[in-house]
Amino acid sequence: MAERLRRTTLVSALLVFTALALVAMGLTAITDTATADPKNDRGTTAASHAGHKMPPAVPVPSGDDPDGDGYIPANPPVTGVVPSDEIPPHRYFHEFQANCEVTHTRPDDPIVYPGRPGASHDHTFMGNRTTDANSTTASLDSGTTACKAPGDRSAYWMPTLLNADQPVRPIGPQVIYYKAGVTDYRTVRPFPKGLRFVVGSPTQSADEFRDHPGWVEGWECGNSFNNTEIPASCPATRDVQLNLRFQAPSCWDGKYLDTPDHKSHMAYPLVMGANQDVCPTSHPVALPMVEFKMAWPVNGDMSKVRLASGTGHSFHYDFFNAWDDATLRKMVNHCVVGGLQCDARGYDQNNPGAGAALNENYELP
Repeated sequence: MAERLRRTTLVSALLVFTALALVAMGLTAITDTATADPKNDRGTTAASHAGHKMPPAVPVPSGDDPDGDGYIPANPPVTGVVPSDEIPPHRYFHEFQANCEVTHTRPDDPIVYPGRPGASHDHTFMGNRTTDANSTTASLDSGTTACKAPGDRSAYWMPTLLNADQPVRPIGPQVIYYKAGVTDYRTVRPFPKGLRFVVGSPTQSADEFRDHPGWVEGWECGNSFNNTEIPASCPATRDVQLNLRFQAPSCWDGKYLDTPDHKSHMAYPLVMGANQDVCPTSHPVALPMVEFKMAWPVNGDMSKVRLASGTGHSFHYDFFNAWDDATLRKMVNHCVVGGLQCDARGYDQNNPGAGAALNENYELP
């Protein structure tokens, strides 16, 4: 009798341990519906319209994060930086453009769901042609790009715009600005290779979207702007598109290329006074401020236009840096630190004497 009781206890313990292990590995349909949902009748996964969920609480080793804790340390870290509150010589512009075309759409997100293809809502990818759920710093670095500058192999993505469930892709090179987010533009330094972050959230409320520090003028079309939601109609003329501009945080902690929430290692500058923006001491390293300026070829009746992540206020985007180090350094120093308004070649047509950072092939001379 005692032996039978001992065996029953051992079997019960083994079953509990196995169940807990399966939950920890994300193999149960209850805890992880994003990967288990079958395709619905429109041919897309149900998860593609559900928005991002919080990453699993248990370690999920993948890609650049072998221990799966969500922290990717910078190697080496940047230390000893004190945020500058100096007022530099006035320059109205300190920016350059990265003009990148759309490459593909896919329900992947290598930042939020690394190594888990199909786990996200549908995204529209620009820049690096190889971006998928398994993308790493090394894979992007060896990939090809649809940006004008061959040295920009970064991955840029956002939720796919849908019109009556049909994807609408931006046409031609989209404008992605790299600007000084702080007043002392002289202190801006290039992104470290492998830095990644998410701007905004698919689960944010309408008020959170409107009050977001990255908000510029909301959704725009024709003479309508500052819209929290996608307008119900836009002028049905050839020159009208749906537009949106949104800015990313530009202050880095110098420690991590990513954190579990994909945001905590970055911060927006503090507004210290009129025309004085300074990085907080917790995030002292000034990096370029990325600004998406997107244009979708859709107008007229917009009643069926939405994002794959939900309504207009669910807009967000991701950035994964894979620039060639030397090319990015030249563009930042020439255009941002140099106080110029540059195109994708690093040329300011209003200051031709300053020359261009890149040659006619958009490469380092």
